[in-house]
Amino acid sequence: MASDPLQCWLCARPLGRRVEWHHPVPRSRGGRETVPVHPICHRTIHATFSNAELARHGHDGEALRSSPAIARFVAWVERKPPDFHAPTAHKR
Repeated sequence: MASDPLQCWLCARPLGRRVEWHHPVPRSRGGRETVPVHPICHRTIHATFSNAELARHGHDGEALRSSPAIARFVAWVERKPPDFHAPTAHKR
């Protein structure tokens, strides 16, 4: 989805002033490649998925976006400005 480096890998919104780099396959699981994401998107990914779950999905951002929690988040954040930030709820 977000192969454009000016676009967030998770939500596909334009990137703002703050960009974080996410390892789709966690470094602890041998991942080396990174993708650009908004800070709020990065925190949501890690609040929603364990490293083991992220390793199973790998670079398949579409699989992450098909998760109900991520789909709700993306629908909510899609109209926010690129530098929008809010507290991120943690996985229960």
